[in-house]
Amino acid sequence: MSEEISYKDALEELNSILEKIESGDIDMDDLTKIVKRALFLVNFCKSKLKNTEDELQGIFNELNS
Repeated sequence: MSEEISYKDALEELNSILEKIESGDIDMDDLTKIVKRALFLVNFCKSKLKNTEDELQGIFNELNS
């Protein structure tokens, strides 16, 4: 799944999915698809956070050298 999405949009979509799951407002036929989408979004967000952390660490290392 290769798509352009921002961290903010991914987080908003995850919150929307969580609200649907918590409210029980999901058709059982769609549950697997929605959970797979949530997993993709969680992994996307984790990757973005890790990349940002790595970039910031590199910047801080340059400042301290």
